[in-house]
Amino acid sequence: MPSAAPAPPSPPGSSSASATSPSVTSPSATSPSATSPSATSPSVTEPTSPSGSGSTSPSSTGPTTPSAPSAGLPPPSAGGVRPLTPAVQQQLDAAVQRVMQQANIPGVTVGVWTPDQGQYVKSFGVADKSTGAKMSPGLYLRIGSETKTFTVTAVLQLVDQGKVGLDDTIDKYVGGVPNGDKITIRQLAGMRSGLFNYSADEDFYKALTSDPQRPFTPQQLLDYSFKHPVLFPPGQQFYYCNTNLILLGLVVEKESGQKLNDYIQQKVLDPVGLKHTLFPTGNEFPTPHSQGYTNQTATGKVEDSADWNPSWGWAAGAMISQLDDLRVWARTVATGKLPDGGDMISPATQRQRLITPPTPIAGAGYGLGIFNVQGWIGHNGSLPGYESLTIYLPSAQATLVVMLNTDINYKNQEPSTLFGQAVTRIISPDHVFDLPAEPAAR
Repeated sequence: MPSAAPAPPSPPGSSSASATSPSVTSPSATSPSATSPSATSPSVTEPTSPSGSGSTSPSSTGPTTPSAPSAGLPPPSAGGVRPLTPAVQQQLDAAVQRVMQQANIPGVTVGVWTPDQGQYVKSFGVADKSTGAKMSPGLYLRIGSETKTFTVTAVLQLVDQGKVGLDDTIDKYVGGVPNGDKITIRQLAGMRSGLFNYSADEDFYKALTSDPQRPFTPQQLLDYSFKHPVLFPPGQQFYYCNTNLILLGLVVEKESGQKLNDYIQQKVLDPVGLKHTLFPTGNEFPTPHSQGYTNQTATGKVEDSADWNPSWGWAAGAMISQLDDLRVWARTVATGKLPDGGDMISPATQRQRLITPPTPIAGAGYGLGIFNVQGWIGHNGSLPGYESLTIYLPSAQATLVVMLNTDINYKNQEPSTLFGQAVTRIISPDHVFDLPAEPAAR
C-alpha cells in the first residue's frame, strides 16, 4: 500500500515500510514502498505504494464493520453466498456507505455477480472532487497489483508452450540477478524469492515522488533492488515483492519476442474479450476515468495522481481496467477458462497456479500470482490514488469486484480490504475476505 511517509517506496500494490524494517510486506501490488521480511514477522507488505506500514496481520483498529445481522436475511446457498434479495442489497448499501464515511473514500464502485442468486452493481461518491462528477461503473481506473495476475498468466502460457519451466532458475533468462542460479520462476511468481523489493528502496521513493511523471525502465527498477543484499534463501518464506514481477515480465519478453504490453494485449486481453483493459507504456489514461487521490507524495499532502506515470509498476502494477472487464477476468484467472469455455492455460498448469501455500496472513495463501483468502481466489491492487479488488468464490461461482479512487489507508487498513470485508460479511459469512494493510496483493 502506498504511504506518504519518507519510508522506502513499496512495489505496486504494496504498502511501504521503513527500508530497515525486517517485516514482511503485504500483497497489494504496486505501492512504492515495502518493508523487508523478517523470519518472525507475520506481516506482508504490498508493492504498490512508496511507503506504508509494515504490519500485515489483520488489524482490529480498522473501521467498525459489524457482522450483518442474519435476522430477516436468507441463509447462504450451498455454495456459501446469500441470495441478493432487496434486504441483502439494503445491507450492502449501508455497509459500503459506512466504510466510505469512516475511511473518507471519495468514490467507489462495487459489483457482485452470482449465476442464480442475483447481482449487485452500484457506484457511490464522486470520481472527481473538484467537479463533483459522480463515480460510475463505466469509468476506467488504475488496478495496481492486479497486473500481476496478467503477467503471471503470460508466463504460464509460455510454460504450456514449453518455452519456460516453472522450476528453471531465473539466470537462464535474465543475467545479473542475486541468487539467480538458485531462484526459480515458481519462487518468483509465488513471492518466495528472497529478493529485495525495489519499491521499498529510499532512493526509488525519492525519485518517484520528486517527479511522478518520469518514466522508469525495468532495468532501473531492478537496479534499485539489486543494490540490496538478498533477504533470505529462495523458498524459505513468503515476502511480497514487486521485483519478482519485473523479472517475470522480462522472461515473457525474452521468450515471446514481444514487448510485454503487446504480448498481454494479443495473447491475454484479446482472447478473453477484455476491450476496456490496457497495459499503458506511459501516463496515458483512457476517458472516461476517475481521478485518484493519494498521500504518497513528496510533502505528504493529498494530491491527484491521475496523470502520474505508472511505468514504475510495469509488470507488477501498471495496468488499467474497468468494472465489467474485471468481472470477466475474475472467473477467467481463477478457473483458467476463457469465457467461451476454451483454455486460457492448460488445466495442469492452472492446478499449479492454484497451489496456495500459507502466508503469514491468517487465512490467506498465495499461489502463482494469486491469493486464496478464505476461499475467495484473486488479487487486490493498489497504486497511488487507486485501489481495487477482484476475487472469485468457486463454490458459489460468485464474483466480487471493488474499484476506488484513493489508496490512503485508514487505521492501518487498506480501503479495498475494508470494502471486501464489509461486503463478504454480508454475502458470504462463512468466507469473509480479509487482508491486512500492505498486503502482498497490491
